[in-house]
Formats: sequence, C-alpha cells, structure tokens
Amino acid sequence: MARKSYCEQLAKLKEDVLKMGTMVEKAICLAVKSLKERDDELAQQVIDGDDLVDDFTVRIEDCCITLLALQQPMARDLRVITAAIKIITDLERMADLAVDIAKVTQRISGQPLIKPLIDIPRMMEITQKMTRISLDAYVKEDPEMVQCLIDYDHEVDALYNQVFRELSIIMVDDPHTIKQAAQLLLVARYLERIADHATNVGESIYYMVKGERTELNL
Repeated sequence: MARKSYCEQLAKLKEDVLKMGTMVEKAICLAVKSLKERDDELAQQVIDGDDLVDDFTVRIEDCCITLLALQQPMARDLRVITAAIKIITDLERMADLAVDIAKVTQRISGQPLIKPLIDIPRMMEITQKMTRISLDAYVKEDPEMVQCLIDYDHEVDALYNQVFRELSIIMVDDPHTIKQAAQLLLVARYLERIADHATNVGESIYYMVKGERTELNL
C-alpha cells in the first residue's frame, strides 16, 4: 500500500509539472499576442495569471520536499524529484518574463508601433515550440527529443540580433522612437531569456532520464 501511494505521488508530481508548463507556454503566447494586438486586457490577464503559476510552484516544491523527507528515494526516483524542482524554477522564471512582456504592452499602450512586429512574434513561436518539446520529452521521458533545442535556441539568438540591429537603426534615424524601441528591445531580450530557460528544462530532463549532464545552450 505504501509503495502504491508513493508511485501515485510521483505520478501526481509529474502531472502538476506538466500542468504548470502548459500554463507557462500559454502565458508566453498571450503576452506577445497582447503586444501585437495592443490589447491591454489580454496583458492584464497574463499578469493576473502569474499568481496561479506561483501557486503551482509552491505546491510542487512542497510535494518534492515531502517525498525527499519521507520516502528517501534513490537513483532514478531521486533524479525525477530533483529534476522537478529545477524544471519548475525555470518555468516560474519563464512565466515572470511573460509578465514582463505583458507590462511592456501596457507601458506603450495607445502608441502606434514604430515598426511592424514580425521577428518578435517569430521568436515567441520558437520559444513556445521549445517549451512544448521540453514538456513532451518530460512526459515521454525521451532525452533525445531535447537535442533539437540547440538549433531552436540559435534561431532565437539570431532573431534577437536582427531585432537589435533594426531597432538601433530606427533610434538613430529618429530619436523620438527611442522610448518605444527600448521597450521592444526588452521584449526581444525577454524572449531570448525564455529560450535559455527552455534549454535548461531540456537539460534537466536529459539528466532525469539518463543520469548524465548535457549542454543545450551552446
């Protein structure tokens, strides 16, 4: 009976991590959508939703601590629990960055955009894909799935550099654009950091399954 309860707790732990990851993936998408569509209400929805992500973080941390203290897991089970702690830390930071993007939406509310948003939504699409791949790998316990995150992270980095160059030129040409350009640069930087956290999640999954460390943020 005790072993059955323990297995159920581990299964619930993984289920909660997946739920939290799905919420974060949605928050990233909605945050960039709020910016693209100039939707303050949608931005506020992302900001308000962060409390639920924080609640999941606390719940999962408590579960992990309980399992470590009472079950004294070994080998694979120990890696599952410690990986969960690392994964939710990265997911929480990704959610915080989504909130930061939503706050940019509110800060530049009512202003016409100084350039069409093309590369920033593309960055969002890639980071969302990276998050989804990491979650799928977590569910399937497939460490090979996360290897593609290296290439996706490079794509995000390249897009960030492109956004930086374009906005720098715009600011030089017209100093009146500096305030909004600086905010858009922040958004691009937030997305680049989200991609880094997604690779961290992939690294945690790789270690969880194989017991070996790998570097995905090259």
